[in-house]
Amino acid sequence: MRSYSLFTILLLCFAIFIVDVFAFYWLQSITNLISSTFLTNTIHVVFWVFTIGLIISIIVLKLRLDNIDPRRKQLLISSLYGLTISSFIPKIIFVIVISFLFFTNYVLSERESLLFIPLIGLFSGFLPFFVIAYGVFKSIYNFKTYHLKIRFKHLPETFNGLKIVHISDLHLGSFNYRFHILNRAVSKINHLKPDLIFFTGDLVNNYAWELRGWSRVFRKLSASIGKYAVLGNHDYGDYSLWNSKKEKQENFNAIKNFYNDIDFNLLLNQSDIIEKNNENIAIIGVENWGNPPFKQYGDLYKAMNKVEEIPFKILLSHDPSHWTEEVVDKTNIALTLSGHTHGMQAAFQYKQLQWSPIKYKYKHWAGLYNSKNQYLHVNRGLGWLGFPGRLGMRPEITLIELHTED
Repeated sequence: MRSYSLFTILLLCFAIFIVDVFAFYWLQSITNLISSTFLTNTIHVVFWVFTIGLIISIIVLKLRLDNIDPRRKQLLISSLYGLTISSFIPKIIFVIVISFLFFTNYVLSERESLLFIPLIGLFSGFLPFFVIAYGVFKSIYNFKTYHLKIRFKHLPETFNGLKIVHISDLHLGSFNYRFHILNRAVSKINHLKPDLIFFTGDLVNNYAWELRGWSRVFRKLSASIGKYAVLGNHDYGDYSLWNSKKEKQENFNAIKNFYNDIDFNLLLNQSDIIEKNNENIAIIGVENWGNPPFKQYGDLYKAMNKVEEIPFKILLSHDPSHWTEEVVDKTNIALTLSGHTHGMQAAFQYKQLQWSPIKYKYKHWAGLYNSKNQYLHVNRGLGWLGFPGRLGMRPEITLIELHTED
């Protein structure tokens, strides 16, 4: 909420109030069917107590944001975000559906309209509410493992069958030190017996203190060849206010040092060569590179400097827009791994069909893409940020197997 002005927050609260006025108008068409006056009045009072309480909480949080301990701030913002979404979306759907039915009804009699249309409208409101509730309480930590096989002409034969686990966007502050949840994800990853584990950024929401206690979880991650990571836009502390540049730098250094504690090789515009049976592949890692307003710390050409002669290259770059801008058709990098989008933590997916509002901001937002034998994989994220839930976009662990073409 810090990034929004008080005017914007008040505008949001006004929108919530207006939608609730309309929702209450149509709600009365349902409560009128209830014979008990006490029950009817109770429903009305609860409706407005929740609405007014939510609006007051949002405004108070905005006004007091600077004085709240950052450890509580993240939890409060996420909780209010979740309440707002779970309230606002079902109500606006309810209003739209029931209004449409009332004003376009030519089939039902007046008596049938008074009975069935309110019930249909009520169902249209409760259905999205239960979907959102499922996303908040179940889907958010229901880790899904994706299996991908990619074939390359120039993959060295000795690396045929190489198993890579790709994870991204942990946002550890959102887990509120519930270590047992990510222990389940770690067990799933180790069960895949990967040769390499790649993490593509956003370890934290903003602060190094979010990492407290997590090293004992991530030290359990096992890969036969190695573990590599890059930074995401949230790892730089750019979204927080600091008392000094020194304080921000110390926070940043603590985040980078965490990777040493968990035995990950953090690549900061650097590369590494993996050798096996006298054959090599290159692992390249850039700092965060995104289109404005995201900052461009990444320097791909610096990172590639020592591995230009290695034919097969894998790039770790947090933001998938980097692939379009500097990688595809401009380099010979075979595979790029990214995250960042979270798939907006909301999507419709059925077999090969998938849609999310995030597609209007990012051309490449979830899954595998290719262009002329150059591939990009965008991980949907293992954690969450903002809205404390996932709707049709489960947290992702991806196993990528590399194979030579027959």
